Amino acid sequence: MVASTRKMLEEWEEVRGGRDELEVEVHGELQNLSADIISGTAFGSSFQEGKHIFQLQEQALYLVSLLSTFLASEYLPTKKNRERWIIEKETQESIQRLIDNNNKTTENSKYQVSLLLSACKNQHGEEEILAVQEVMDECKTFYFAGKETTANLLTWALILVGIHQEWPTKALNEVQVYGHTMSPSAESLSDLKTLSISSLN
Repeated sequence: MVASTRKMLEEWEEVRGGRDELEVEVHGELQNLSADIISGTAFGSSFQEGKHIFQLQEQALYLVSLLSTFLASEYLPTKKNRERWIIEKETQESIQRLIDNNNKTTENSKYQVSLLLSACKNQHGEEEILAVQEVMDECKTFYFAGKETTANLLTWALILVGIHQEWPTKALNEVQVYGHTMSPSAESLSDLKTLSISSLN
């Protein structure tokens, strides 16, 4: 999470090029940041493969949004439907590769996809494993819901920081205790009083 955020901020600094002001389409940037973080959380070391799957899902969603309201239009072999079918096939193949890689190693056992692929017991005590289609559906759910929600929250937070400009100065003074090289951890964030107060307001 910290690495993705730092990378985004460094890119902004590079674009700014020493000028006093920088104009950025923040919401789009924060959507990309959210996608990076979710990919890392979901797929771990298979981060790039996960990011590719999410990009394919976005393309498929866009093509679905272009479907006609005609009831059987999704089954007709139109150009858009053929594109969508190709994307769905590529997505399934990518998820299958992730499943195969996951079965070969225990390294990624803490990541979302590994948890989805592990066996669990149903109400009768029998072990069950999700099918590939179910894993795909779960990936779509946490990616689209998480990406949009997180990006919207971060955008709103930046708007509030712009409105209440005294808060960044107070928070920066408090954060400088950790120095510029050390990234805050989940444990150290709870020690920051100004950030805790601002999140309550």
